[in-house]
Amino acid sequence: MAKKPIIGITPSHDTEKDDLTVRPTYLRAIRDAGAIPLVFPLEAADEDLDQLLGLVDGVLFTGGPDVHPSYFGEPTHLHCGDVSPLRDKLEIALLPKVLDAKKPVLGICRGIQLLNIALGGTIYQDIPSQTSPEFPIAHRQPFYYTNYSHSVEVEKGSVLESICGCTTIQVNSMHHQAIKKTAPSLTVTGYAPDGLVEAVEMKDYPYFVAVQWHPEYLYPFNEAAKNLFTSFVDACRKS
Repeated sequence: MAKKPIIGITPSHDTEKDDLTVRPTYLRAIRDAGAIPLVFPLEAADEDLDQLLGLVDGVLFTGGPDVHPSYFGEPTHLHCGDVSPLRDKLEIALLPKVLDAKKPVLGICRGIQLLNIALGGTIYQDIPSQTSPEFPIAHRQPFYYTNYSHSVEVEKGSVLESICGCTTIQVNSMHHQAIKKTAPSLTVTGYAPDGLVEAVEMKDYPYFVAVQWHPEYLYPFNEAAKNLFTSFVDACRKS
């Protein structure tokens, strides 16, 4: 039997308890798509990251707390949330190595923001206080994550459209930050009804897709979410 691809998963960090954590929904989604999840350590020397990257076939940048605003040249906003310097350092150091190795990349929630920042973009530190849409969308939804919050319009001809099989999808939403200025190497391929960026891709790269919502809660019953993990694992199988 063919070996399953191994997916490196970036951890979250409970700064109050100094605990490394990973939501099991990420691990289940990767497992159910046919791969083996491997959680990266929170602290790793540069040469250790090189060795770890040699073990994995792709990397999932997961959701979590805010990225420190110093990484995109801003002072801390009044409504910026908690940050983990250790996690920021890990992921910022990891991304160039992943790109150099041409490993497939999937970003989710914080993941899309971190990837955009690391590649030269910026984010809104707090959507409610930094934007003023006519109808404020519940980007931090008041109900559980398996419920939908709003739709996303997917750009025609994008990788995301080929994955989802349509140009309008329903998503959940659990964030108070979002992409503001898109990094030069990224292309926006999904928008919320209020115009906020919900998905980006990197053109001319084997596989680089990042989304603002949480498909790991939706994939058991949502075809677009399931296809996102399946396409990522398939790309990792070929890498």
